[in-house]
Amino acid sequence: METAIHPSAVVEDGAKIGPGVKIGPFCTVGPEVELGEGCQLLSHVALAGRTTIGPRTRIFPFASIGHIPQDLKYKGEASTLEIGADCMIREGVTMNPGTEGGGLRTVIGDRCAFLANSHVGHDTKVGNDCILSNNVMLAGHVTVGDFVIFGGGSAVIQFTRIGSHAFVGGMSGLENDLIPYGMAMGNRAHLAGLNIIGLRRRNFTREQIHDIRRAYRLLFADEGTLAERVEDVAGEFDDHPFVHEILDFIRDRGDRAICTPRDPVSSSG
Repeated sequence: METAIHPSAVVEDGAKIGPGVKIGPFCTVGPEVELGEGCQLLSHVALAGRTTIGPRTRIFPFASIGHIPQDLKYKGEASTLEIGADCMIREGVTMNPGTEGGGLRTVIGDRCAFLANSHVGHDTKVGNDCILSNNVMLAGHVTVGDFVIFGGGSAVIQFTRIGSHAFVGGMSGLENDLIPYGMAMGNRAHLAGLNIIGLRRRNFTREQIHDIRRAYRLLFADEGTLAERVEDVAGEFDDHPFVHEILDFIRDRGDRAICTPRDPVSSSG
């Protein structure tokens, strides 16, 4: 695979450029950047910092990747930004490396799509196969599981956790943790059910979806406390891994609040 660098691009000494990388006009690549095999920078891309980008990732014009965090406490510590393979990073996207207060690492998984003008803040962790639609904003220290979709213009406050297969509706403002398979809507966002469409698209069986729905109804019914309902559901679904993923997520919340429905859910059906 032949590497191609446009004459107008600036690739600083020390940058590691893998085989088959294509760097288009007016791009800048800093001295500590590493580009994996087959990466493409279309044009006017600015890469800086200790940034590693996995194979075959494509970055579109005016993306700013790896520049210092937007955190006033940042004092120049040696932090990193790691982006996985086969990602698509569209126009105007910004991604920042980590800080000392968050473990010094921002991490993006494989096969993610970041649409125009979306933002990933410092120390955030994004799983595999996620989609951030246009103008999505992830603040610092956010944790996102696999297969999560964010609708356009949605915003997530710092330190929020979002479980795998969740969906955040467009223009939603999420300030509480969102359970795996959950769907959040509104400003401020509430739990609006399960991401059933996403589960069907990812070939969950009817029986698996039925069990997750039944567990959801029990978890967010109005009887007892959430902690009590978690243990009740654990006993009823002792051999169901998808339900226990939700239960473990809730148990691990620490002092964080969980995104809940606006009204109690009927436990029948």
